[in-house]
Amino acid sequence: MPHKLSFRVLHATSTDSGYSTKELEIHNPLVKGWQSIKFCPYPQEIILKLPKKTRMKKLQLLAHQFLIPTKIEVYLGSYPPEHVVSLHGTRYKRLGYVTMSDNEKTSFKARELKSVHIDAVGQYLRLVLHKNYINKFNLYNQVGVIAINVLGDEVDDEGNVIPDDKQQRVNELINRYMPNGQAYPGEEEPTTQNPIDPSVLGAMNNPDFISPMDDLAFDMYQDPEVAQIIRKLDVRKNEAVLQEEYDVAKRLKQAIVDLQKVGERIGRFEVEKRRAIETEDYDLAKVKKIQMDEYRLQIYKQLELHDLLESSKFLFWPPKDSENTPSDVPKERSPRRERNPEERSPRNARLREKDTVDVSGRAEDRPLPTLKNSPRDQPDPIHGSPRSPEPEVTREEIEQEEKQEETTGTSELPPGVTSDVLREASGAIDTFGEQTVFKIFAKNWSLRKEGLNEVRSHLDGVEERDKELLRNILRATVFLIVKLLKDKVIAVFTATLDLISYTIADWLVKHKMTKNDTSYVVENVLPELMGRIGDTNARLKGAAVDYIVEFAGLREVRHLHTVPGQCTIPFKSNSQAKMAVTKVDIVIRLVQDLGVDNNSGLTVDNVMTFAMKAVQHTAGEVRDAGLQLICELYKVNGPEVKSRLPNEEDPKVLKNPLYVKIFNGLNKIDGKPTRQEQQALTKKGKLAREKAKKEEIEGLEQQLADLKAATQAAEAAKKRNKEGGSLNTNSNGNQSKTPRAISPGVKGKTKIPTRTPSIAEQSEAGEDDQCVFCGDKNEAYRDGGMDVHYWKQCPMLKKCPKCKQVVEVSGQTEHLLTECESRTKFAKCPRCSEAHEKTELDRYVTEKICEPLAEGMARCPLCETQIPANDESWKSHLMGPNGCPLNPRKGGKKSKLPVKDKKGSGAAGKQVPRQTRGKKGVKGR
Repeated sequence: MPHKLSFRVLHATSTDSGYSTKELEIHNPLVKGWQSIKFCPYPQEIILKLPKKTRMKKLQLLAHQFLIPTKIEVYLGSYPPEHVVSLHGTRYKRLGYVTMSDNEKTSFKARELKSVHIDAVGQYLRLVLHKNYINKFNLYNQVGVIAINVLGDEVDDEGNVIPDDKQQRVNELINRYMPNGQAYPGEEEPTTQNPIDPSVLGAMNNPDFISPMDDLAFDMYQDPEVAQIIRKLDVRKNEAVLQEEYDVAKRLKQAIVDLQKVGERIGRFEVEKRRAIETEDYDLAKVKKIQMDEYRLQIYKQLELHDLLESSKFLFWPPKDSENTPSDVPKERSPRRERNPEERSPRNARLREKDTVDVSGRAEDRPLPTLKNSPRDQPDPIHGSPRSPEPEVTREEIEQEEKQEETTGTSELPPGVTSDVLREASGAIDTFGEQTVFKIFAKNWSLRKEGLNEVRSHLDGVEERDKELLRNILRATVFLIVKLLKDKVIAVFTATLDLISYTIADWLVKHKMTKNDTSYVVENVLPELMGRIGDTNARLKGAAVDYIVEFAGLREVRHLHTVPGQCTIPFKSNSQAKMAVTKVDIVIRLVQDLGVDNNSGLTVDNVMTFAMKAVQHTAGEVRDAGLQLICELYKVNGPEVKSRLPNEEDPKVLKNPLYVKIFNGLNKIDGKPTRQEQQALTKKGKLAREKAKKEEIEGLEQQLADLKAATQAAEAAKKRNKEGGSLNTNSNGNQSKTPRAISPGVKGKTKIPTRTPSIAEQSEAGEDDQCVFCGDKNEAYRDGGMDVHYWKQCPMLKKCPKCKQVVEVSGQTEHLLTECESRTKFAKCPRCSEAHEKTELDRYVTEKICEPLAEGMARCPLCETQIPANDESWKSHLMGPNGCPLNPRKGGKKSKLPVKDKKGSGAAGKQVPRQTRGKKGVKGR
């Protein structure tokens, strides 16, 4: 029948310190299990070797409570016939895979037990663990397995099941009591006494029956000593059933149930004792030990353990030479290592089972509780490395082990070097010698550095040409480098970094090693380097960060693209802020040093994916670092970065503060204003335009009011002239040009020209739809349109640059000296007779900047050209095709003029209707 099979772990892709693969070979509540290294590459593989070729029936996997792989693939294989035994020569068949739960529902306080039913033959079991679930406890993206249990039957080459010792004894016992008249082996007469009905055999004769005592959950709950006793009682119960001693079987069944509770309680005492030891409360530890022993003896006495153990005449398991008496039980307890502080007490054990299914996805889920709030990496200070609990350990065996230890001299090992260290460092010892390796494992940092120098010297002297021997040396070197990269002394750590560079850039090149050898070094060293970027020691952290960037730039490493690929793996938004910031800073430096192309291992895709995770982090410093990374990438390849961002003008995008911040950073690089600056400029421009429009409307209204007053004055003068019978004439008999009455100007308001033609002059020019300055005639000038013409279009007029009044171009100098609000700031130049600011007047005279004005000539204030001082010359210069080149109104398009509507508000942009005024003009106009 299927039973628990022992196995040996041959290979693991990586192993974290203190969590050896040997832990998987042991089943008890105190095991810590195996864990991958920090920031390990995926997938991770574990290869197990079974004692013989086996027909596997069931596989059980107990996952870590938070270092959980997303999926585990299962392969089973064996060697081809007549094939040389080699780990790489095994032929595997993929059986399927199981998916693991992310464990969030249990708040990472329970472990998941997967039980997978299989029917396949092989000797080597290969487990492929895929990428881990990300959670707040798994800071280094590791995976872990607490225990593996393999159940099946050993088979021969033809596939026939080979009975184990237990099954053989069961068969012998069945044959002895079966009523078939056959003789028991070694007897002359067949045994017919106490025949039994085959139906009572029940599950014992079922070829597919698996004992509950072989289940992984049983070993992970029970105290090892109590578990051994329960197994014995279970065997005796089955024996009593075969002998039809049902009263004994009933007592044994009840004793098993009670002992299971005892085992859990003793396990709780063990946890409490270990906690007391951790806090150095040795009095409490002693009390707990006494409680455990007293409780154990009390229960044994109550259950009449001795009578129960001796209740069967035929004891076929365990072997008879390992039987013990009740008084021996406490003394024979198998040696136990300290319970890992993170293991949970069996007190709160929970078991949840589902339907048993096959390996492709059907599995029974059994979350096992674990201990909370305790350190993970604390070594075992009491018992050292864990040992597998054996069924029985005799005094002779213990004495023989002690003699062997004295013979091998392991008791004289230097401090810090244990048997486990010797086993793991065996390859390095064979390569570099025992003394060098012992120095590297020494507690004194100077000895460690000395051992490191000896390794360097040994590598310098290697002249070997055999590639396999060179690879053995390389593996030994990498093993020691990985050990030294965990060192907390900066001198040892930096010396180790130098050894890495020497190994890759010099030693591998010197011996012409392959690309795979370089990759082997990088894949083993890089995870340890990445693990130091979160170090609390600032010097160690800085050295690790600087070397990672330097490491990525090595010629032999750069083309592998391993470092950029590892550094740009996106992290979760709630990962540790300090490590996240450091990782982003590393990527920024890699972008600056390596660039972004196919040869560097950095692409816009992987960097942008990493950066977008950074800008979505919960910590502000990580978001700022992510924004800086996007900006650095934008400097290298702006169009590609923009193509991977949403449309900047999309209103939905502008509502997202994240994208607003990103686009602001990119706009600064392009020299453009940010979104906030654009909004401020837009608002400022809008206010300025509104103010200018308001001033324009007010100026227009003021001009219209002035025009209305002037018109009324002209009509009154016309009426007086009619009554008097003549117009005003000067002494020469010519019409005089009387200035129009102008109301006092308001600061900032536009005013009509200071020189206004008289009524007679307007009569000479014709109707009131013709400008008296430029002579332009337009019906739109009526009803107030003329004032708008003066204000914006007349080429003979311009706005004063100081007070904004509309004045004649020819009269600007007189206006600045006599009428302008800023007239106190101006003075007449003695050279050119123009108006200059008083602060500049001396410079004009001393430096002779201006030219003297010729007699009878005038100077255009726009182009500084001298022209004859008469109206025709001014008109020709300001309006002619070859006239003033700087007159902005010359030859301008006559726009449709705005007029005042009935409500008196400005109507800029409206066309003036072609209609006559309400009253007839003065005669002759």
